[in-house]
Amino acid sequence: MLDLAIIGGGPAGLSAGLYATRGGLKEVVMFEMGMPGGQITQSSEIENYPGVFREEPHITGMELMEPWPKQCMHFGLKHAMEQVQSVTKEGKHFNVTTDSGSYEAKSVIVCTGSTPKRAGFEGEDEFFGKGVSTCATCDGFFYKDKEVAVLGGGDTALEEALYLANICSKVYVIHRREEFRAAPPTVERVLKNDKIELILNASIAKAYGGPMGLEGLEIAKKDGESFDLKVPGVFVFVGNNVNNGVLKQSDDSFLCSVNDNGEVIVDLNMHTDVEGLFAAGDIRIEAAKQVVCAAADGAVAGMQALNYVQEHFND
Repeated sequence: MLDLAIIGGGPAGLSAGLYATRGGLKEVVMFEMGMPGGQITQSSEIENYPGVFREEPHITGMELMEPWPKQCMHFGLKHAMEQVQSVTKEGKHFNVTTDSGSYEAKSVIVCTGSTPKRAGFEGEDEFFGKGVSTCATCDGFFYKDKEVAVLGGGDTALEEALYLANICSKVYVIHRREEFRAAPPTVERVLKNDKIELILNASIAKAYGGPMGLEGLEIAKKDGESFDLKVPGVFVFVGNNVNNGVLKQSDDSFLCSVNDNGEVIVDLNMHTDVEGLFAAGDIRIEAAKQVVCAAADGAVAGMQALNYVQEHFND
């Protein structure tokens, strides 16, 4: 039987494994189909992870995460390249079902994250990481004193537009409707910001550019008008898909409580409302969606799982 099953191999999962094994848990397995590292490995430039800084060239996400697996597995964390299908609980024990079999575990940490939705316009995938981004906090500074665009009309889109307005010379907010779904105070702040220009009843038809990255966007309006918007960066905020499928039960309920967006409800110690089940990183409520925050979540969850197992299975 496993002391701890960790589902997901990004910064949260790796940190959870490091702290749990270094703290004394012996049978700890991290289930991750691919190589550990998570979504951040796709980022071309990282400069906001504390203690890791290089002016030229910028460190990449792959370079940032490259030493993590070796360090995190130094104390005994095992990596199973298996796809977890579901997690259930009977009595005190969890059952982790994978595409290769099943495991019993005393505790479980779910670190499967969330995936930003793609808007689906032409060129979005081609220029992702080269002008198309889903994280203003991560990438906004690279467009200091430049013009950028934001796609979306919810709270996240407008909050990120306000954030970018502190860095960029101008921010175009492209929204397919006349009205915004964001909270009225946020909309009011956007309307009062001189550096933000609204492009309403419009969508992005195409992103275009060259070897150096994005050069502009083709904008299509509902009235049939179209025009070019010359910007080197566009930030897409059209929602997130929470990767919570492993918590789905046979009756379509969830093993633990989730909010209306499917994010796992946890307390400050990453506890869910199911004893021995923890969630860390972007899958949890109010996640900051930053590598340093996911790593911190994982450390907390790893230590809490250690305490749980020691308290409840001290034979």
